Amino acid sequence: MTPPPGADSTRDRVVAAATAEFARHGIAGARIERIAKAARTSKERLYAYFRSKEELYATVAATELTAVAEATRLDPTDLPAYAGRLHDYFSAHPDRLRLMSWGRLELPPDATDGADAADDPVRATVRHKTEQLRLAQRAGRLDPSWDPLDVLVLLNQLATAWAGQSEFLPADEEQRAAFLADRRAAVVRAVQQLFPAATD
Repeated sequence: MTPPPGADSTRDRVVAAATAEFARHGIAGARIERIAKAARTSKERLYAYFRSKEELYATVAATELTAVAEATRLDPTDLPAYAGRLHDYFSAHPDRLRLMSWGRLELPPDATDGADAADDPVRATVRHKTEQLRLAQRAGRLDPSWDPLDVLVLLNQLATAWAGQSEFLPADEEQRAAFLADRRAAVVRAVQQLFPAATD
């Protein structure tokens, strides 16, 4: 996959190429040679930026987490709407969900090349979001009987349940849009039942 036109620097091209490579092949299956070739650079140049494949994946994951956060905007007082936005994002980008899933499947919890676990982008995102949920609970805007981590995990699982389920998608584009709209409505309704949006 050719890096996008906006990826001007060598490092940007490497990250763009690695994003496609990791999404397609996972971490173990990804090949530095293919990433370097797609980024129009050498393996030696790539390793000047990233010491290992795992470090490169961590950078890619952090970039994707930032993109998801910007596109979906967690609002702890309206989790049904947030779930709808997550559903929309990952339905439109199922490769991005695969990209993040590979990390959970293939990397052990401490696989950060000796770096502190506090630097792990996924853990940092989870900490930030659970703290947002905890603050909403303290403010009386979210049911405090739930553990914030349970809220986040259940919410993510529901919101991404249909992402990548291509075998269920109708071939007709109009029918596909209607099908996904119905699935989105089901996701939002399920989250509303579990975590109702706060009312003023």
